Amino acid sequence: MGQDQTKQQIEKGLHLYQSNQTEKALRVWMRVLEKSADPAGRFRVLGCLITAHAEMGRYKDMLKFAVVQIDTARELEDPDFLTESYLNLARSNEKLCEFQKTISYCKTCLNMQGTTVSMQLNGQVSLSMGNAFLGLSIFQKALECFEKALRYAHNNDDKMLECRVCCSLGNFYTQIKDYEKALFFPCKAAELVNDYGKGWSLKYRAMSQYHMAVAYRKLGRLADAMDCCEESMKIALQHGDRPLQALCLLCFADIHRSRRDVQTAFPRYDSSMSIMTEIGNRLGLIQVLLGVTKCWMIQKELDKALESIEKAQELAEGLGNKLGQLKLHCLCERIYRTKEQQQELRDHVVKFHECVEEMELYCGMCGESIGEKNNQLQALPCSHFFHLKCLQTNGTRGCPNCRRLSVKPGYV
Repeated sequence: MGQDQTKQQIEKGLHLYQSNQTEKALRVWMRVLEKSADPAGRFRVLGCLITAHAEMGRYKDMLKFAVVQIDTARELEDPDFLTESYLNLARSNEKLCEFQKTISYCKTCLNMQGTTVSMQLNGQVSLSMGNAFLGLSIFQKALECFEKALRYAHNNDDKMLECRVCCSLGNFYTQIKDYEKALFFPCKAAELVNDYGKGWSLKYRAMSQYHMAVAYRKLGRLADAMDCCEESMKIALQHGDRPLQALCLLCFADIHRSRRDVQTAFPRYDSSMSIMTEIGNRLGLIQVLLGVTKCWMIQKELDKALESIEKAQELAEGLGNKLGQLKLHCLCERIYRTKEQQQELRDHVVKFHECVEEMELYCGMCGESIGEKNNQLQALPCSHFFHLKCLQTNGTRGCPNCRRLSVKPGYV
């Protein structure tokens, strides 16, 4: 298969894919991969296969094609192709929750500077790295990366990237419990979809609606949460987007749990868990198990709650997800307080405070915790964040956290 024929077949596959004929598109692209003698065409078709497998939640296949794409990029000896293939490798590992590998591959991308295309990919690299730091609960570095990605999006007028970064920022602020910002950013993403998204894939609309649903639920606006989640789920089902279906099912379950309707919540958690397990989203599984634990606690089935916690703790420790570990220690504390088991209670209180210290989840001005309840937060240019009211009350001539970090241990 020559260069022109390769190009025609790739376009044919794209047309089928955009018409929701995914399996037919995959067959066309696989034929190109087997028969094409054009390395640049092979590189491009591998990119199509990586994107398609990512959207279907076939993350192990995504990783397999990303590895082949790196070999093709080396054969082409083109730094732009190499940067793109390392970004795809980083994304594949991000989806499989291999966050340290993601960060490592992103750093490789950033070290390959020089060409215009590589520079344009920097925003996507920063976004992927930010998602990985967020998975590890390293909040300051995550925020730093998201803000860099947002600057790249603005400088290159890249509205799609801006939309994706806004969704990640929504997730970021949900985790540290500034629910006003957690809603603001996906609403901004939804505005971008409405204003610029006529030619975009519907996944951008679905993504923004899902993150809005999560924020609305946290704010107690359950009817709004249900509306957004239903819209997101409808698009996810139309497009066979398994990862988003799993997240929507989790959100539905959380909404029902917020309404104390545990019997309706449980089957949704089970369905979400099934897809999360199938696609390998271990971070999502932790969220499902947290929800299941809270349902058992509502029903006062404390031993069953502890069984769910044990499974979630194993996952959270394996991933290095500190926030998940903190939440699980908090739930254990409540359970052992109810059971009046003082030694276990003390153990989890100690571990809880260790997690808070490690993640720096406290305000450097008032010393009170961040992420314990809904609070308005404000980040300084260094990406350390504080209670907004503390910054407004005390003002700052620089970041108190950075000042503390710059003091050498010998002088403390």
